[in-house]
Amino acid sequence: MGRLAGGAYDGDMASIGHVAVGMAAGRATGGARGEMALLTALSLLPDVDVVAFRLGIPYHAPFGHRGASHSLVFALGVGMLMALWLRRWGWRFSRAWLVAAAVVASHPVLDAMTDGGLGVALLWPFSTERFFAPWRPLPVAPIGARLMSERGLRVMMIELLQFMPLFVYALWPRPQREHQEPT
Repeated sequence: MGRLAGGAYDGDMASIGHVAVGMAAGRATGGARGEMALLTALSLLPDVDVVAFRLGIPYHAPFGHRGASHSLVFALGVGMLMALWLRRWGWRFSRAWLVAAAVVASHPVLDAMTDGGLGVALLWPFSTERFFAPWRPLPVAPIGARLMSERGLRVMMIELLQFMPLFVYALWPRPQREHQEPT
């Protein structure tokens, strides 16, 4: 992990993997387009903390990048709110809570598997310590516009290959059900 020009930090996943998880979860829960879009958005939600950079909040602060919004408490809270909302779509509360929380929690888990950044505040608010997974196969991507650099594009291609099985699962056509005439 290193400081880049202008004081910015490396330390993000390119989001390709997050999108793949959300899409696969949408497929696994029924595959309706609305569900897939919602779960994909939830898979990206923890990165809402990038606004901290604009607000002058340091990366390493509790509400900085990969801080509080990357915690398991955040995932459980979002899961609870989504469970209340998803009941409108006919989801059982417990199923909705579990799926939404798991999709949101997948984000910091994947970020902890990158080879750079400052780690992830998984245990916030109980601890501000940042964690990495013991196995870190995902390359860290540059943050912001630098994602479109040669290095950023290389990271996105690596992620696309790593998460291809989830994309294939999510996008594979479902078998058409045969229409039977009433007898």
